[in-house]
Amino acid sequence: MARRDDLGALKPLIAAACLVIVVAALKAARPILVPLVLAAFLAALAAPVVLWLGRRRIPPSLSIPLVVVGVLLVLSVVGGFVGASVNRFVRELPRYQARLDALFGGAVERLREYGALPSVDSLREAVSPGHLMGFVGTTLSQLAEVVSDTLLVILTMVFLLFEVTGLPHKLRVALGNPNADLARFRKVANEVKSYVLIKTYVSLGTGVLVAVLLLALGVDFPLMWGLLAFLLNYIPNIGSIIAALPAVLLALVQLGPGQALGATAGFVVINMVVGNVIEPQLMGRRLGLSTLVVFVSLVFWGWLWGATGMLLSVPLTMIVKILLENSPSLAWIGALMDPVSPIERDRAVQTTPAPPPLE
Repeated sequence: MARRDDLGALKPLIAAACLVIVVAALKAARPILVPLVLAAFLAALAAPVVLWLGRRRIPPSLSIPLVVVGVLLVLSVVGGFVGASVNRFVRELPRYQARLDALFGGAVERLREYGALPSVDSLREAVSPGHLMGFVGTTLSQLAEVVSDTLLVILTMVFLLFEVTGLPHKLRVALGNPNADLARFRKVANEVKSYVLIKTYVSLGTGVLVAVLLLALGVDFPLMWGLLAFLLNYIPNIGSIIAALPAVLLALVQLGPGQALGATAGFVVINMVVGNVIEPQLMGRRLGLSTLVVFVSLVFWGWLWGATGMLLSVPLTMIVKILLENSPSLAWIGALMDPVSPIERDRAVQTTPAPPPLE
């Protein structure tokens, strides 16, 4: 009995050691895993089209190449425009940084004259808006490196799509029962697919609206800022702010305070309508994460996989949450990750299975 109690006491340590090993493996395998994860997301977006064509008697040998060609065309067109914009932006970056730092320095000097600031030099060193532009340029360059793995991503996506049609049969073989009920697997797959599709469509709408707004205001590189808004919209709350700051600062440098104020107002309206009205109605509260979980996942995946990890942090964490919620013994962890009001929290306590006791 004592031996069993000792083993039970070691279980948390064993679990923690396994977690450390898994995290270390994920970080070491970053060059391989990041393209694979991107391919999995593209496959999740393309799978409904392949299945729809399959229901119309079009075989996978024909439907998958059609879908892949369509994806390549979209990526080529968007990549061509955005790549040119990124190259131009990187070339103009020193000029924008110098102009922005000069504007900031002038504002600081005026505040200093009125006695509102203690030290101009120390404030300049602590807060430099030009550094934000440099951060944006570095992030875009890292994303360009990911795009350079396009061939690997597309090939992996093709193989994943070919696996989609035969996956139910393989699961039944793995379970050793040709008539096994796959409702649970199907539920998890449908929830993951639903989240990825809805989030992608909402993010795409946000990116288009931002590009149109900045194009109407006359801000440089509207397509690039629209792409940045599309990508960062996968990060709730924080992402929209990060996407807005460099575009607003560029509007200030290029066009002046009036246009910068207009860009700020446009970003606020777009993100209020999309983030607080459209997206909650499409997803519902269940497909959501608490603010703390969003922040922790952003820090963790950013440390693990860099800029790409930050962009994929919430989708990856959301998939983990869906898997936890569909596991009877781990559903309580998924409930802790859910954003709930006090009334819903009381209701969840009554319906959520309790965590298994430690042996």
